[in-house]
Amino acid sequence: MDSSTGAASGDDDTAPSEGRVDGDGVWSEGQELRLSVPSMDCASCASKIETALDGPGIHTLDTRPTSGTVVVQIDPAETTEASVRDAIESAGYEVTETSGIAAQRTLFRTPRAAGIAVGAVALISGLVLEWALPGLNPAVDVSGQWTITGSWIAYMMATGVAGVPIVRAGFASLRARSLDIDFLMGIGVVGAVVINYPFEAATLAVLFSTAELLESYSMDRARNSVRDLMELSPDEATVLRDDEEQTVSAEDVAVGETVVVRPGDRVPVDGIVTTGQSAVDESPITGESVPADVRPDDDIYAGSINQRGYLEIEATATAGDSTLATVVDLVEEAGSGDTDAEQFVDRFANVYTPVVVGLAVLTMALPPLLVGGSVTTWFIRGLTLLVIACPCAFVISTPVSVVSGVTAAARNGVLVKAGEHLEAAGQVDTVAVDKTGTLTTGELAVTDLIPLADAGERDVLSCAAALEQRSEHPIAEAITEHADTREVDTRETTDFESITGRGVRADVDDETHYAGSPELFRRLGFDLNHAHIRTDGGQLTDTAASTFPAETDTDLDQLDDEIRRCDHGSFLDLVNQTIPRLQAEGKTVVLVGTADRLEGILAVADTVRPEAGWAVEQLRAAGVERVVMLTGDNRRTAEAIGQEAGIDDVRAGLLPEEKVTAVRELREDHSVLMLGDGINDAPALAAATVGVAMGAAGTDTALETADAALMGDDLSRLPYLVTLSAHARRVIRANIVGSLAVKAVLALGAPLGYVTIAVAVIVGDMGMSLGVTGNAMRLARLSPADPPTEEWTIRRDSTNSAADRAHEIGERAGLAVHVY
Repeated sequence: MDSSTGAASGDDDTAPSEGRVDGDGVWSEGQELRLSVPSMDCASCASKIETALDGPGIHTLDTRPTSGTVVVQIDPAETTEASVRDAIESAGYEVTETSGIAAQRTLFRTPRAAGIAVGAVALISGLVLEWALPGLNPAVDVSGQWTITGSWIAYMMATGVAGVPIVRAGFASLRARSLDIDFLMGIGVVGAVVINYPFEAATLAVLFSTAELLESYSMDRARNSVRDLMELSPDEATVLRDDEEQTVSAEDVAVGETVVVRPGDRVPVDGIVTTGQSAVDESPITGESVPADVRPDDDIYAGSINQRGYLEIEATATAGDSTLATVVDLVEEAGSGDTDAEQFVDRFANVYTPVVVGLAVLTMALPPLLVGGSVTTWFIRGLTLLVIACPCAFVISTPVSVVSGVTAAARNGVLVKAGEHLEAAGQVDTVAVDKTGTLTTGELAVTDLIPLADAGERDVLSCAAALEQRSEHPIAEAITEHADTREVDTRETTDFESITGRGVRADVDDETHYAGSPELFRRLGFDLNHAHIRTDGGQLTDTAASTFPAETDTDLDQLDDEIRRCDHGSFLDLVNQTIPRLQAEGKTVVLVGTADRLEGILAVADTVRPEAGWAVEQLRAAGVERVVMLTGDNRRTAEAIGQEAGIDDVRAGLLPEEKVTAVRELREDHSVLMLGDGINDAPALAAATVGVAMGAAGTDTALETADAALMGDDLSRLPYLVTLSAHARRVIRANIVGSLAVKAVLALGAPLGYVTIAVAVIVGDMGMSLGVTGNAMRLARLSPADPPTEEWTIRRDSTNSAADRAHEIGERAGLAVHVY
């Protein structure tokens, strides 16, 4: 049997898996079971279940205590689901009918809770009879050895009712050869009864059972946060079948079916809008609080809320394969991995428990012989040490923190795939980011158009659009879209050819034209230091601004300053002035012309995200020392974007493999978080300490390649991830240190008689378990900060002084000011 942390897909108790390994080493048939085991809430519980399932027919096994789930792949030829259930229940753990994350339990209404209540009443009754009403506590000698009193009967009743489940669990631990809390507490209860210490036995049984109940309640609180994510997706869907609406289970919706979503309804499956328009709240997936406008051909995600219009969507995935289901499964799986802190805790617990148990045995055996005193007194002190030997609070301190942190991140549009990544993101000191689509919006647009020679603006744009219409490059799409928007006629092209890395070539109006980088035209033999323009006395007579005043931002003053006179008219020095200026503004330059005539210049730019500068500042406030840009774009453009966003180090002109090299160099002295698109940047993400994909909603590749993902297209979630991770590290550290300190004090005080069994249980076990869980749940209250408002509107006064002052302040603050 292999133990794994692989996640299962689907929502049924049983689902087809990849199969089983036959005699030829091929995995042919199989079954994957996802079983809910609510009472499995610690590593010790998981260990006993793994031991119980260590048999034939079990291919892989993944126990997830933080979610109360067991995922197991079986070979149906050798074992069955019923056999697996029986094996788990033989270890002392009930398997419920609900699959996936353990169902929420009414813990305080269970038979175990009732038994604890009866035991508590009996214990209190015994105390009253023994100390408050001794006259009503008659004594009867039995065989000259035992004295039975009313309080004795009450104590033994409490022990029997509350202690039997403990002893039963201890016996299961003995069979599994597990030195865990159940075994230790079982020994303690039985030992106290054997030496006729009914009060101690009853106290241990009742208080430990109460502690177990409260710990289960605390674990359920952590599970509730994950369960809430699951409940974001509706159970039912309205589908169109045979032109009629039918209400069916969301799990029965097939890919390709049409689903009806009315205002106020949650979307049951991922799909594409086919009919209608609406505003949709996608915050369950992306964390974005502002509703997204959707229309036909737009993607829509399960769990989103339709706020206004009627929608029909075509399902692109089943309910079990939706983006939300993937997020829930990855969040659930994240709690099953071992972080560095968990590995330390496990190693320490493996030493701590045997050492304290050994100390308990020595406390029982040696002092009566060496220093004297009552044997029973030293036995009780040793018994107290057995209680303290339980590392339960210490062991759960990290997993509950991880579950709380990962779930809080998911609810705010950030998916962290494992606890180790949550832990690692909290200690990064360097953040590397891609440029296009990360620091920038990734939406290119034409910003400048400069005609050269005798060409007009419409001629240049028409020719450029004709050349670029067959190209799939983003710059080409920006140029063709610009031509469409301006209703410029696109001419027919033939013999199209892409010139890798430099541009394109095609015949336009029976003449070969080129569109591409300055390097392409340099290779064609053009003197770019001397490009003639159409002028009159040094001034432009037909400019882009006059033809298309609404959408070109060419700086005519600067352009006029760059114009030079020669014997043949006026010219521009493209190499030393015009092109460097445009690139310094963060723009990419495209030249258009024939083999012997340069016809025009277009500049295309990507806009920096409004929240980019704010996000960089927030990263620094969170402790990040250095933000580095890694991009394949030219240096001038990259530096212009970097300066606007406040980047510390810009590395431009990098190929994908060079980005990997850069990340590895950074990792030599730093802990590095890499933020990219999750697909093109996948190698660099893998090379980083933590790889984060941006805009990953609906993108399976991004979810698979990255360690974490920002589900929405929102850079502001990156500082939140770093801040949350840092908080999680502090919570984990506080939980571990606090647990260790309390256990150490109790362990030192118990042999000296300063710590009773009641104190050991209430403080060392129940108190610390509740304390570490409550501390971990604080992470759920941490929410992302929002960037400042980008617009500022004021009313214009008669003197305009307020408006002028507003523009001045707004410019300094980087805000857009609207005056009316």
